[in-house]
This record gives sequence, structure tokens and C-alpha cells, in this order.
Amino acid sequence: MKHHQRRDLLVLLNNEHRSQQAIDHEVEWLHDVLFHVEELENFCRAHEVLDVNRFKVINNIPKIRRIVLRKEVKPFEFISNKN
Repeated sequence: MKHHQRRDLLVLLNNEHRSQQAIDHEVEWLHDVLFHVEELENFCRAHEVLDVNRFKVINNIPKIRRIVLRKEVKPFEFISNKN
């Protein structure tokens, strides 16, 4: 693995005739995709914070990053996917 991160992946294949090299390539590709999707910057771009206490929707990436990384969770602040 390129990024030296271990993860468990369950890969279901519909083709029994794939070589081990093809399967390894597919797993490496999945790992690369997940690595980029799970980055904090991309997470903050794809989400927004709904602050019901202040009746605000927060779209600012640095503010979202601070909220996500806080150790204490404030009541009635929700992280919502923009999709």
C-alpha cells in the first residue's frame, strides 16, 4: 500500500476468472480512492454544519474543520452532507 495505512476491505467480485494481480490492482485502486475521500479537507468541502442554536448554516471550510476537530460536541450542531 502506498500510504502505509492498513484497512480491512471486503471486495465482492462477480467474475471468478480474475487473476490475483487483477484483484490486487482493484484493492489498491479502492484504497487510493478511499484515502482521498477520507481526507479532512475533502470531508469539510462535502459537508456543512447546521447550528440550530444560532439558526445558521456554516459552509466555511476552516470553521467546519474547527468544529469537526473539537473534543467536545455542542448540543444541536449537526454535520450534514451537502448531497
